[in-house]
Amino acid sequence: MNNIVSQAWPEWNGTLRKRSGGWNNTTYFVDKDARRAVLRIYDTHRDRNKIEFEHAVLQKLAILDLPFKTPVPILTSTGETMVQLEEGEGKLACLFGYIDGESPAEQDSGFYESFGEAAGILSAVLADVKPESPPVYRPYYELGRSYPLCTREALRDLLLNPPEPLQGLLHELKVLVEAYEGVADSLEQLEELPHQLVHGDLNASNLLVDAEDAAQVTALLDFEFCTWDVRAMEAAVILSGMLCHEEEERIIRDFWRGFSRKITFTAEEFAAIPTLILLRKVDVFLHFVTRYWKGIDEVKVLQEQIAVLAAEVIQMSGGKM
Repeated sequence: MNNIVSQAWPEWNGTLRKRSGGWNNTTYFVDKDARRAVLRIYDTHRDRNKIEFEHAVLQKLAILDLPFKTPVPILTSTGETMVQLEEGEGKLACLFGYIDGESPAEQDSGFYESFGEAAGILSAVLADVKPESPPVYRPYYELGRSYPLCTREALRDLLLNPPEPLQGLLHELKVLVEAYEGVADSLEQLEELPHQLVHGDLNASNLLVDAEDAAQVTALLDFEFCTWDVRAMEAAVILSGMLCHEEEERIIRDFWRGFSRKITFTAEEFAAIPTLILLRKVDVFLHFVTRYWKGIDEVKVLQEQIAVLAAEVIQMSGGKM
């Protein structure tokens, strides 16, 4: 990995330290003298178009005067924003400038109003961002095109004939398959809602807070899944991450207080939010089922996700499933 950095970004030829966490990518801190950058290795795809679109959005955001930071790709010595690794079956890598700040501690919940305001500002800004190339990722509601392996028949077969490690999660699987079937019947009407670019994956793990004031969000990160989608999906994704939180009601109020300062939804968008939240849960379920079927994850990863997602879907239904 040091060779990749020294060849593509020779001015960053320093020391690398692997960063823990993350489902879709591997990241390293790169330290050179008193400077730091972040090297990202894309583990789940080899699609240059996806990364080029992400970087095009980030480069447009970088020239705006935003009250929070967003990642900025560092150009290689040949003027590109990514390189293809000679090892690892052609994985793609890029380097970003390091952003000061800290990930919120698990017990912290005072940042949600600031998070809401930052998300609202980002949503307002993304409405006017027009990259030259089209987005590659599908809108959330295009489940069939995003997850072609996850047909109704395939998911029902998974429920009826689960592998041995999932047999202790039959109730949870049933909850999620039924949620998929329920939301799949509501997708066409979502296409009529207002659309724009959305980040698509905002949550507490994709932001930084001030090291001196944990209530203040200083950066929004990880724009890999940025795409053209329902505008209200941005808020729905964030709200979906608050389910089952021990302070769920308070943090939702805090978030909405901040978000609504910048964004006003139509009545139709408000009415669609429960469906959009459920769609997010179903999307994550299909994502991890696909990763398991493709051999990317071990079955224990899918076990963990099924248990968590089913609990959140049951929470949404008022515990009636």
